[in-house]
Amino acid sequence: MTGRRGKDIVAGIDPARDWHLPLAWAADEAHRRRLSLRLVAVAPQHDTHHVDDITGPVDLRRAGADRLEQARNWVRDRHPEVDVTGDLLHGFPAPVLGRVAKEARLVVLGSRHLSRTAEFFSAGSVVVPVSAQASCPVVVVGDAEHISQQPPYVVVGLDGSASATAALAFAFDEADLRGAALRVVCVRQPPLFMSNDEEVALRAQRALLSEATAGLSDKYPDVHVTHEAMTGHPVEELARAAEHALALVVGRRGRGGYTGMRLGSVVHGLLHRAHCPVITVPSE
Repeated sequence: MTGRRGKDIVAGIDPARDWHLPLAWAADEAHRRRLSLRLVAVAPQHDTHHVDDITGPVDLRRAGADRLEQARNWVRDRHPEVDVTGDLLHGFPAPVLGRVAKEARLVVLGSRHLSRTAEFFSAGSVVVPVSAQASCPVVVVGDAEHISQQPPYVVVGLDGSASATAALAFAFDEADLRGAALRVVCVRQPPLFMSNDEEVALRAQRALLSEATAGLSDKYPDVHVTHEAMTGHPVEELARAAEHALALVVGRRGRGGYTGMRLGSVVHGLLHRAHCPVITVPSE
């Protein structure tokens, strides 16, 4: 994260949806990291003289401007010391937010809880395409926090990939900022056939966990770290581990294709399955 010092946290404001949950997350994160917060709403770019009977482009732009003003005031009441600005941009939401992400430290979005099919065909879908293409971490906030375990904790998935290594570094930083514990989880899918090498595989998982966290544990001595080697489906096991977590952090492999919808099956599944905020981190 050191390469993004000074950049804003960006919160996407959907004029047609409630924005309080993702905005609260973004405002609190800006406060913790002492960064500015940029609110972005996106309205269709059409002829301003054309207005539908119900919700034409002018209505949507007006609604976007109104929501931005409400959101700015709400953030100022919550964290008066956070520098907050708002921009009403024009175009399709996903490409616009993808461009904004190039200049952001972090992008925060709300989940519309669409099915996978609806998400793919919806012109207003932003969660998957932005998470797949953004050059910075993307946070998707779908539900209110329901933390019932102490101490509070952050979960990160580890599989040995470069993106998982970046996710691990982000998770340590996030846990340190929040004064939270960190659960580092490595999930191995069960073999198709019974094997006598289960103990070998388990030792390999434990070695991966120890080696990956060693240097970061020295850098963040106040973060209490636990290693958890599991066998099962990665989506189900990670979602279960993060049931009461502050956040679930996962790495993203590769970049989205021309549709912007290419996203690993585990990350895609967690965006639909996990109840806590899901943070997708690209490879550095």
